[in-house]
Amino acid sequence: MPKAVIFDYGVGNLLSLKTALEKVGLEATIGTTSVDLAEADAIALPGVGSFTAAASKIDAVKETLQTKIDEGTPLLGICLGLQLFFESSEEGPGTGLGFFEGRNLQLPKTVKVPHMGWNTLNIVKSNELFDGILEGTYVYFVHSLYPEPKGKSIVCTTTEYGTTFTSAVADKNIYGTQFHPEKSGDAGIKILRNFAKIMVK
Repeated sequence: MPKAVIFDYGVGNLLSLKTALEKVGLEATIGTTSVDLAEADAIALPGVGSFTAAASKIDAVKETLQTKIDEGTPLLGICLGLQLFFESSEEGPGTGLGFFEGRNLQLPKTVKVPHMGWNTLNIVKSNELFDGILEGTYVYFVHSLYPEPKGKSIVCTTTEYGTTFTSAVADKNIYGTQFHPEKSGDAGIKILRNFAKIMVK
């Protein structure tokens, strides 16, 4: 059975993601070290939490993550996990993984923050993670910031909330969602099942 390692850098919400990954047929474990990540067939970086604290903790496994990506291991970043793909955040100091150029911006003050609840996806560019996911599909969000990529070619979906923000990205074997697929009902399970299919290719 393919093994997905959820990297624990001190944020919440690990068990619901573990349960959801197991539901789509993966062996899901929670890891805290480079050794744990080295044994993974896929890696998930979860949310919710502080960018500064998470960036500090994930720095210790940055080289291992880069090696796994170079080897073709699928990587899924969720919420804060997606934000860590970028260089910096308006939330506070700290350097992200820098897989993509760009930074994380605060949602506008014209709307209630955090953005919490169901909202729709605008499909910008289809890819294997969103196979079978239709324009306007509802997914579940809990966040106050969003990624602003310099290169728009990685943007898969956008969402409207006070502004049009990037809600999912993909580039080669790196995938990220600002929403929480593990809390997004049938649509979220379909996305995670697609991720499981990507793993076993």
